[in-house]
Amino acid sequence: MGGGSDIKRVGMLFSGGPAPAANAVISAAALSFLNSGIEVIGFYDGYEGLESYSADNPLIEDCNFIRLTRDDVSAIRNRKDIILRTSRANPGKPVGSIAELGDEKRNAKLRAVYAAFEAYQIDALVSIGGDDTLKTANYIKEMQNVVGGLRPIKVVHLPKTIDNDYFGIDWTFGFFSAAHFAATEIRNLGADARSTQVWYVLEIMGRKAGWLTYASGIAGEATRMMSVEDYDDLFDARAEAEELVDLMLKRESDGRRYGIICIAEGLADHLPEDLRPKTVDEHGNLKLGDAQVGRVLAEEMERVYEERTGIRVKVRSKQIGYEARCAEPSAFDVLLGTQLGVGAYRALVELGLSGVMVSVEDQLSLKYVPFDMLIDAETMKTRVRFIDRDSDFYRLARALEYQGMLSDGKCAGGPLDDRP
Repeated sequence: MGGGSDIKRVGMLFSGGPAPAANAVISAAALSFLNSGIEVIGFYDGYEGLESYSADNPLIEDCNFIRLTRDDVSAIRNRKDIILRTSRANPGKPVGSIAELGDEKRNAKLRAVYAAFEAYQIDALVSIGGDDTLKTANYIKEMQNVVGGLRPIKVVHLPKTIDNDYFGIDWTFGFFSAAHFAATEIRNLGADARSTQVWYVLEIMGRKAGWLTYASGIAGEATRMMSVEDYDDLFDARAEAEELVDLMLKRESDGRRYGIICIAEGLADHLPEDLRPKTVDEHGNLKLGDAQVGRVLAEEMERVYEERTGIRVKVRSKQIGYEARCAEPSAFDVLLGTQLGVGAYRALVELGLSGVMVSVEDQLSLKYVPFDMLIDAETMKTRVRFIDRDSDFYRLARALEYQGMLSDGKCAGGPLDDRP
């Protein structure tokens, strides 16, 4: 037993966008603590209530938090909603460095969070969320070294994102469930494309990396997949449309006047200045979905095709994103999520760790990655894990895309028409 044996009450929260198998994580973690006689306080809506806490604005039980019981967290692993709910409240947003962590103006919301933990006698925090949530967890840990007089609170983080772009873990929970959902959509629209002889450009969620675009495109048998990893600089939709019209014409020569292009939404941030998104949400993040990079590309394909052939075609565009975040969790994601949840207990109570992200390797063997391996010490930003263009995963996607190799010359509807 490590120093974690003195933990009497644990706080738990889920922050950021939803992900399939969220409740598997919450359930496994909570049950592990409860089985050891440790009380679990579940904070609703991420940091939303915590960052505005004060003695004059206390948290309200069953509104801002819940004392989790075995009944609350039993038989919920496959539920699609998140029992603790979530929000994008980010109390650490004003802070950009360790030095700024001691600035009373910049750390006010973080101090409010810490004051709430003190008021409700929280000995340890289980943080579940994406990169901003990891940064906040790190701030809460580091603030104890910067601001004097704070009672030590242990902090562990569980990585969550359907984008799968976390350093320190190969696959994040919910990723495969989201990819399966998106792949089903791709296959459905592929059937529509073959039936109506049209092209689709499907914009797949993925703010910074293309894992979800490539995984769902591979499983959904897309004709072409495109993401931020494919471009060293700007994404010129106008120039890209020229190559895609080459693809359209090549497929027409094979008797296929249809196809599915999967494009990562993160490419919106790489558009030329006149097409790049300008609006931001309440937390300062660019609204990539508003740029509709898929629609931009589809319109350019229509324009180029007409310029070359004199024929007007319709290239349909559609966004696939929010629907995947609360999809039915796969068995693998439930397994992964429960192991991560148990890992939070083992890190805090059995090993006495703090300032670590719970991860897995090999056959779901637990490992614990220190925050300082995941966060840049100068910028305090989390590292992003992109798809390596030399990796076998990337090469798999390239190998399965349409190559224009049809030997028998049969028209659409023939026996080979199940190819992408």
